[in-house]
Amino acid sequence: MTDFKKHDMDSAPEGSKPFLENSQKNMGMIPGLHGVMAESPQVLEAYQKLHQLVLDSSFDNDEKTVVWQTINVENACHYCVPAHTGIAKMMKVSDDITNALRDETPLPSDKLEALRTFTLAVMNKRGNVSQDDLDAFFKAGYKNRQVLEVILGLSQKVMSNYINHIADTPIDEPAKKFAWSKSQ
Repeated sequence: MTDFKKHDMDSAPEGSKPFLENSQKNMGMIPGLHGVMAESPQVLEAYQKLHQLVLDSSFDNDEKTVVWQTINVENACHYCVPAHTGIAKMMKVSDDITNALRDETPLPSDKLEALRTFTLAVMNKRGNVSQDDLDAFFKAGYKNRQVLEVILGLSQKVMSNYINHIADTPIDEPAKKFAWSKSQ
């Protein structure tokens, strides 16, 4: 693999420094992913904006976690699954939801399971979902807005999952206790 530098405030390109400062301020640290993304100020800026847009979406914290972790697990992201396990704890998402997502076992509600199923359909069918996929999602209580917001979450996770795969980003110290690997 290519050797990607994990930038800090001293080594980062000037254009990335405000975004790394934002990471430090909001998270109390510069996550490894952000340090890697800092090589391109545009990538780090886009990722942070997408993250904020997902946070501001119509999904509640449980639903955001379902979208994020469904994608992380499906992509077998060694970095994002532990990171989002810690994020889910901070967001007060139940361990039942987190464990079901990590272990790919049934979620505690039909609505959340419908969200996971639809997220996987969008991802694995590259957006070419069927009317049956949409009908099942709508039957669970979701609307067109949430269809679009699943795609928003997928956009954010494609950036992080793919960059972590290519850069082999080391897991941040606080997330190491949530280390994960995909069961086969």
